[in-house]
Formats: sequence, structure tokens, C-alpha cells
Amino acid sequence: MSMFNERKDALEAKYAHDQEQMFKFIAKRNYRLGIWAAGLLGREGDEAKAYAHEVIKSDFEEPGEEDVVRKVTADLQPTGKTEDDVRAMMESLLVEVMAEASNETS
Repeated sequence: MSMFNERKDALEAKYAHDQEQMFKFIAKRNYRLGIWAAGLLGREGDEAKAYAHEVIKSDFEEPGEEDVVRKVTADLQPTGKTEDDVRAMMESLLVEVMAEASNETS
């Protein structure tokens, strides 16, 4: 039975690690999304960073990413950017963040 418990413990540890990594990837993606959106809104420097942190915080309103999509889409409405634009950028940035992490560990 010990072998099964060790295997179970190893799988649980891997799952926890993977979840923690994904949380970090999504936070980094949201930060970059905020910087991108801030640029479109004409914000620079500390103002852009503050906006990026607002985007990160908006992700804690409800499970999933809909809260982030809603916030950024609403904020970018004057720029003509759509929800599809925001979702495409989110997907692109997540791929970028995960690729960077993969390159760091290689």
C-alpha cells in the first residue's frame, strides 16, 4: 500500500504545483493585458502600472476570466476594441508567458 500512497502524494503535489504555476501565469498575463490596454488608453509609466494592477485585481471578483474580459472591454470601448480583441490578446499573452517560463526552465 505504501507504493500507492507515495504515488498519490506525488500526483497531489504535482497537481498543486501545476495549479500554482497557472495562477502565476494568469496573473502575469493579466498584468501584460493591463499594460497593453493602458497604452491604448494613453496611460504611461506609473499610471499604466496602476491600471495593470487594477486588471489583476479584477480577476478576483469571480471565478474564471470573464471579470477581466468585462473590465478591459468596458474600459477600451472608446478605443473601438471589442471583446474579441481583448480575448485574442489574452490568449496571445498567455501563450507568450507560458513560452517564456518554458524557456527559463530549459
